[in-house]
Amino acid sequence: QVQLVESGGGLVQPGGSLRLSCVFSGLPLADYAIAWFRQVSGKEREGIACIRKSGSVTDLAAAVTGQFTITKDNMKNTVYLQMDWLKPEDTGVYYCASHAYCTEDSSKYRYWGQGTQVTVSS
Repeated sequence: QVQLVESGGGLVQPGGSLRLSCVFSGLPLADYAIAWFRQVSGKEREGIACIRKSGSVTDLAAAVTGQFTITKDNMKNTVYLQMDWLKPEDTGVYYCASHAYCTEDSSKYRYWGQGTQVTVSS
């Protein structure tokens, strides 16, 4: 049975960095695509980036291209989201989710973590 759990969120100053982790268990990470999403209070869930089984990546949100970087370590069954130059508008709950392939459609991802809070404030 597939499970995902996020960690690494917290309070950070504008311009600072955070690295989120998503631990994937139950089946080999190499067999799945993993995506990061976020939800700002009062807003719709937004896709950020996705990493394929092969390790190649695709951006899901143009607004964070070059600011956030997704990577993975198959040996550790962990996917990471490196977030740099953070802004107050990046504040929200960040989720990881799994699917057979990368897609912008959040409804196609079957398994989700419970999220980790990121707060960017001076």
